[in-house]
Amino acid sequence: MKAKPIIDIMPVVYDLCQVDQKNIEFEKLGYECMGEFGIAGRRYFRKGKENRTHQIHVFAAESDADIRRHLAVRDYLRAFQETAREYGLLKEKLAKKYPRDIEGYCDGKDAFVKKLEKEALSWYKDN
Repeated sequence: MKAKPIIDIMPVVYDLCQVDQKNIEFEKLGYECMGEFGIAGRRYFRKGKENRTHQIHVFAAESDADIRRHLAVRDYLRAFQETAREYGLLKEKLAKKYPRDIEGYCDGKDAFVKKLEKEALSWYKDN
């Protein structure tokens, strides 16, 4: 699948407060600490500013639905190569259309991602 060369990491922890206490250490490693960044029960860190290289999505263990959703999409795209190809082509098209507009890029893939998540979660629970 075509994608930006960004490494996504998803640790699951028991206590987000302990993660919050490590923000300075993350910053020393070059990460921006973004807080929940739109998803309750998550801490989001990104590295690389405009040329992002890494994203860390730290979830609290009780955020089971969000954890399952992320894993379901990952595994679904691995299992269904045609869907992965379609998603890659959409992302490539949107990256060209919105080279410096992340909101436009995200809005452009929103409907596809919502449908993908629904299909992936349905498939995931059956496997």
